[in-house]
Amino acid sequence: MKKIEAIIKPFKLTEVKDALNELGIQGLTVSEVKGFGRQKGHTEIYRGSEYTVDFLPKIKIETVVADALKDAAVAAIIKAAKTGKIGDGKIFVSTVEEAIRIRTDEKGESAI
Repeated sequence: MKKIEAIIKPFKLTEVKDALNELGIQGLTVSEVKGFGRQKGHTEIYRGSEYTVDFLPKIKIETVVADALKDAAVAAIIKAAKTGKIGDGKIFVSTVEEAIRIRTDEKGESAI
């Protein structure tokens, strides 16, 4: 099993969710996060004072998928989240040793 974490622009969430849903991936955890990479934030003027916004709002999506679905899920996220501009985000894939569904005690891929 693989855990896929994607950091994306907030307005792309619905498109990414729909793309994953088409693959049969229904379980997602979504968090509102802030961060920066190469963008390094930007400056804004508020009530005549200029200040720097270092951390930009992003969405973090987490899901665990069967090994066979990993490549398709990553491709779907890239296709749905890509704008071609700086700040599109990142995808991280890691191995999950075990998954357990608390309600039924199911283990492994049947738990996801």
